[in-house]
Formats: sequence, structure tokens, C-alpha cells
Amino acid sequence: MTNVILCGGSGTRLWPISRTLMPKQFIKLFNNNSLFQLTLNRNRSFCSRELIVSNREQFFLASDQIEESGIEEVNYILEPVGRNTAPAIAIAAFSLDKEEIILVTPSDHLIKDLTEYKRVINRAKELASSGYLVTFGIKPTYAEVGYGYIESNGEDVLSFKEKPNLELAQAYLSAGNYFWNSGMFMFKAGVFLEELKKHSSKIYEASLKAYNNRAKPSKNINSIKLEDMLEIIEDSIDYAVMEKSNQVKVVKADIGWSDVGSFDALYEELERDSSGNTKEKNLINIDSRDNFIYSPSKVVAAVDVEDLIVVDTPDALLISKKGSSQKVKEVVKELKRRDLDLTTTHTLVHRPWGTYETLVSEDGYKIKKIIVKPGCRLSLQKHFHRSEHWVVVSGTAEVVVGEKSYLVRPNESTYIKMGEVHRLSNPGKIPVVLIEIQVGEYTNEDDIVRLDDDFRR
Repeated sequence: MTNVILCGGSGTRLWPISRTLMPKQFIKLFNNNSLFQLTLNRNRSFCSRELIVSNREQFFLASDQIEESGIEEVNYILEPVGRNTAPAIAIAAFSLDKEEIILVTPSDHLIKDLTEYKRVINRAKELASSGYLVTFGIKPTYAEVGYGYIESNGEDVLSFKEKPNLELAQAYLSAGNYFWNSGMFMFKAGVFLEELKKHSSKIYEASLKAYNNRAKPSKNINSIKLEDMLEIIEDSIDYAVMEKSNQVKVVKADIGWSDVGSFDALYEELERDSSGNTKEKNLINIDSRDNFIYSPSKVVAAVDVEDLIVVDTPDALLISKKGSSQKVKEVVKELKRRDLDLTTTHTLVHRPWGTYETLVSEDGYKIKKIIVKPGCRLSLQKHFHRSEHWVVVSGTAEVVVGEKSYLVRPNESTYIKMGEVHRLSNPGKIPVVLIEIQVGEYTNEDDIVRLDDDFRR
């Protein structure tokens, strides 16, 4: 059995912790593990291999966390743009034997009851082996309006329901045969593709073309071309297949499941102190109760407050009443309307070669801390609007400027003139840490012309 892990999503509901280039599945919120790592480890006892379907921008995040988990020989499908779950799963299925059973899981869900989860997976495997498309229905614990529902009669699916209003959600809860749609599935690769071809032939054909035209930068990576991906109709597996097929079964799953889709949901999953506040080393609590407080880098003093959400990051602060955190997505819309670059990256940005952290950003200059992993190098590039000063703090950097190549050691510096072609590399065995001072009228990240890039950006 292959675990197909879907790594899409922009993470807007957990802003400012989660952002487009660091969505919630990669944030280490659970005993220094991310939801992505928990998903990987949870399914390893059932699955003989993993297939990660990821946006190209998030590939290196996934590969780094897989390496941290000590897992080898993972395969990837890299999408230049997302087209929802039906095409993603189809392309994954084309890469597998038709008899292979696929366990499709999102990468950003939390499951706490692993004993029940094992039972549920084994039952789903029995049904999938018999040729059914299996979905997992979560036993609802309250009238949730943010999830789709599955109406069932035993393991037979009667209908799929859209996200309801509160009155309808309460009726579903009272009826007892409606379940939250978890977004998890199991089936044979060939059975899914046959049903996709029958019910959504255009997605099937376009996905097959995209898979056949794929690039293979390495043996374990299938990279889909942008022009092929854009030809695929954007649709979910529910709309494209599950709601139309007569081969669908549902396995009821009371597995301690959460999609951790809001700060209210996250509050329920994190350890709390005797006053009901989330445990936070930087919290000074003076008669405050039942607050979600997240502040990894600053002291937060809470005095006589209750039922608040306080999320502090280096470049943004969120304050909300508990129960209102679904409105965070409205904040994200407003940030985009104002063209504020706070939804894509943090001040600390992970790149394939390492990280950079913006320490100061003012009109006319910017200061960054850059860490380059051993054996890695940045793209060969130039800038039209800024010059750069590099000061090496530790490690030994190899610098290319024009036709020259030279080493820069700790406490040494170099200067890159505006317009000069240059490259930074780490030929050593320890990380290179340097301070970069950018000086110019425009210092945004899009002032980069890449002439050669190991990561095909």
C-alpha cells in the first residue's frame, strides 16, 4: 500500500503563524513535530512506500522534514500550480501499478487515537481490495458548519452534503447517520482511474497527458510542466468522482481527528496550564484564563484577560476573541488588498539551499542573516537595483563575482556591485553563516535575475 500525501494549501486560517511558503503542515507545533511529520510516521506501519504530491515551492520543506524523520526512498510529484485534489490524485495513480492500494491523506490533519485508526485502516483496506472507493467519515462531536458531510446507511454512502448552515448541521448531528468528510480516501489505483475516466473524462485525459509529459530531474521526482498543469480542469475528488460513482463505501472513524483549521481548533489540541492558557515559556500570567497565546520570541504579559487568541510573530501580531478565529481569513484578504507582503513569507524564510532572515528592512537598505547548508549554493544571479555587502560570520564561503572566484572566511567581507553577476556557495562541511547588507532604492525579492539555478527556479 502506498501513502499518497497531499501537501497543498496556503495556510491562511492560521495566519500569521502559517503562510503561503510555510503552511501549517510544516510548522512544528506538536512536541517539535510538524503535522506533515506526524502524517508520515503514523502511516508507515501500514504503507510500504510514500508518494508526496507537493507544490514545487514546498518540495524542499517536505524533503528536509523527511530527512529529519530518518525516512529514505520517498517519491515526489511536483506541481507547478495546484488544480485541486482530483488531478493530484490522478497523476499519483498513473505513477503506480493498477493493483496498488492507495491511502490518500492530507498532510495537515491530526489523529490522536492510533488504535482505532489502525482498525479503521484495516477495514478500509478490505473494502478497497474488493474494488470499492473508500472514504473515511469522522463521527461528529458538534454541529460544525465548516465541513462537508457524508450521509450513510451502514457503510453505504447515500449522499455527500455541502458545508451546511448551523440549523442543518444540528439536524445532521441529531440524525446520527451523517459524518464529517475527512478528505481521506483508499482505493486501488486502477479502480480510481477507471471511475475518473467514466465520470470526469476531461480531467482523466489532461492528467494522463501531464503525467506522460513529465520531467524527471531525478529517479524519485516526477515534475509536471506548467503548460500541461494549466490544461487540467480544477476539481476536487469529491465532485469529480466520489459523488458520481456507485462504488463508494464509507468507513466510520472515531479516531480523535482534527483538521486543525483554526486557532480555536488548535487551542483544543495543545497542552494548557492550570489556568487554561496554552503553555508558553514566554507568558507572564497575571490572573488570566483560557487564552491561546503563541509567542516564541517575545515575552507576553497577560493581565486579567480571558478567552483571547494572541499570536505574535516578528512581523505581525494577531489578537482575536476565541470563537472568532475563522475570521482570520478576512484579515488575509485585507492584507492582500493593501498589497502588504505578510501572507507569503515570514521574516525567516526557508529555501532549498538554507535560510535567510530579514533583520532590518528600511527605505534604501535591508539587512539579512543568511545560512547556506554544506554542499549547497544559491543561483548565479544579478540585481538591477541594489548592491550587496557580505560579511561571513562562520564557515567558509566560495564567492563568484563576474569571472573571479575566491573564498571568504569568518570576519572577512566582500562587495557585490549593482548589476554584477555573482553566486554564493558553501563548499565546506559546516553551514556558512553570513550577514548581507543590501543598499539600493529597491530591495524586494523580485529584483533577482537568475542565470543558472540548481533548483530550476
